[in-house]
Amino acid sequence: MQSFEAFAKEVRACRVCHGRFFHHEPRPVFQAESSAKLLLVGQAPGRRVHATGLPFNDPSGDTLREWLGVTRDQFYNPKVLAIVPAALCYPGSVPGKGDLPPPPICAPTWQPRFLDYLHPDLTLLVGRYAQAYYLQTRDSVTAVVARWRELLEKGYFPLPHPSPRNRKWLKVRPWFIEECVPALRERVRPYLTGV
Repeated sequence: MQSFEAFAKEVRACRVCHGRFFHHEPRPVFQAESSAKLLLVGQAPGRRVHATGLPFNDPSGDTLREWLGVTRDQFYNPKVLAIVPAALCYPGSVPGKGDLPPPPICAPTWQPRFLDYLHPDLTLLVGRYAQAYYLQTRDSVTAVVARWRELLEKGYFPLPHPSPRNRKWLKVRPWFIEECVPALRERVRPYLTGV
């Protein structure tokens, strides 16, 4: 098996979706080192993340870091937290409707190969696309997140997407902030000791 550094270079050179699912220049965005014991799988980079090359470098990331109870330095430490979205590149957007869904080819192409190198104790599944891929479910985000205790026993912690667009979701489901967030912080905290 090639080194993780060689694998990461291969991933960053990926052009599988270019011209097929979108026409802008691909820019795979992820962070990982094989020592990471936390894996965060999101949906896909947004426009701002595509521009900066830094995962969750946007208001969604601010909310996510708050949920996790981590600083930016802790969040962006690849030795502790690997961030590998279901789609590695920004998929583009439709004016007035938001970002396009992740191309369906990305997760099956890259997620298993990342797991050859990453052996997380806990995988955070952020949003529907990550949950659908890892849990092989068509259940709604609400239904999946409501099963967080059961899934935690299997090494997964499902989360809604932290987008500002989900404020209504959070408002009508206070149990997420009251129950899930404290449990999430408790599970993440041991990995941050000394970081």
